[in-house]
Amino acid sequence: MKRAAIFLLLLLIFFAGSAYAAEVKNVVAKQVGNRILFEYELIGDERESEVSVTITIKGQTYPSDKLHLEGDFGKVRTGNGKKIWWNVLQDFPRGYAGDLQWEVVAGGGKFTDSVTGMEFVFIKGGCFEMGDTFGDGDKVEKPVHEVCVDDFYLGKYEVTVGEFRKFVDATGYSTEAEKGDGCNKWTGKKWEKDRSASWRSPGFPINDKHPVVCVSWNDAVAYARWMEGRGGKAYRLPTEAEWEYAARDGGKKIKYSWGNGKPSGNIADESAKRKFPQFNIWAGYDDGYVYTAPVGSFRPNGLGLYDMTGNVWECCADWYDENYYEKSPKDNPRGPGNGQYRVFRGGSWGGFPREVGAAHRVWDVPAARYYCGGVRLGLSAR
Repeated sequence: MKRAAIFLLLLLIFFAGSAYAAEVKNVVAKQVGNRILFEYELIGDERESEVSVTITIKGQTYPSDKLHLEGDFGKVRTGNGKKIWWNVLQDFPRGYAGDLQWEVVAGGGKFTDSVTGMEFVFIKGGCFEMGDTFGDGDKVEKPVHEVCVDDFYLGKYEVTVGEFRKFVDATGYSTEAEKGDGCNKWTGKKWEKDRSASWRSPGFPINDKHPVVCVSWNDAVAYARWMEGRGGKAYRLPTEAEWEYAARDGGKKIKYSWGNGKPSGNIADESAKRKFPQFNIWAGYDDGYVYTAPVGSFRPNGLGLYDMTGNVWECCADWYDENYYEKSPKDNPRGPGNGQYRVFRGGSWGGFPREVGAAHRVWDVPAARYYCGGVRLGLSAR
C-alpha cells in the first residue's frame, strides 16, 4: 500500500468545569507497515470516555464500527499512552493511495439524568455549512450559510413511550390530542384526525421502548419543563442549527445521518409501502417495522445518536420563516423571534427519501400532532 497523505481533524471534546466530558490530546498518527497507528492522551475528570475513529474517503464516511480497529477505542479509561491501530488492508484489500480525512473523537460527554434515567450525548460545538449543500433540496433549505454552535448535549434516543408515561403519571398531564380531537393519521389519500388516537394508542402496536408519538410541540415543551423540574437541568428542545449539526455528525457534508447513499439498516422504514404505496423510501429496503421501531434498533451516527434519520419527526425550538436562512446570524441562530409555525426535522417511518435528509425542513402549528411525530431533548453545555 502506498503511503497516504493523512489529515487529522482532531475534535477536542472538553467542557471547562464539567465532570462529564474528556479531552483527546496530543494525537500522533503514523503508518507502521500496512497499519496506521494513532497515539493519544485522554485527559478529563471522568474515569473513562467513549473514544472513536472516523475516516472519510471521497465523501464516504466510515465510523468505528465499520473499520477494523484494535486498541484503545470504545470505552477507554483516561490516561496517557493510548493507541489505536487501523488494519487498512482488511477494509481496503487493494490498498488505498490518496487523501484520507480522520477524526479521533472523545465522546465521553455522555451522561444519564440521575432522576429520570434519560441518556444524553455531549456534542462538541463548531462551525459548518448549514442547508442544502448538495444542491437538490427545497427552496427553504437555501441559501447555504455558515453557522457556528456552542457545545451542547442531545438525547441519545428519541423520548420513549415509557419516559413520557412517567411524566403523565407524575403530573396528570393530558396531551392536546387527548384534550382535543385526536391525532393526525394518513388515510391513504389525506391526513385526517382520528379522535381515538393518542400517545397511548396511536393506531399501531407500541411498547415502552418505542418513540412517543401523537405529541404536539406544546406537549414536548411541557415534558422538557417537567424534566427540568425533576433533574434540575435546563432541558429544552434543540435549535434547528443544533439539530442539523448533530444529525450531520458534527457538521460534515453528508446527506443523511449515516452518510450518503442508500441506508444500511438505519431507518424506519420502507415497509410502510405495504400499507401506503405512495410512501416511497428506497426500493427494496425493509427494516422489519411497518411503523415505528424501538429506539436504538439500528446503528447510531458517528456521534452516538440514534434515529436522527427516520423513525419519527423531532421538534425543534425555532419558529419557522421560509426566508430565515437569508438573514440568519452566524453564531447560535435560534430562529425568528415569533411566527405561526414551529420547525420539525429528521423524517419519519413513513415518508419520502428527501424528507429524511439532514437538511430537510418541515413546519406546522405548535398544537399539531401526528402519529409519526415525536421529540428529542437537548441541553446547553454552559
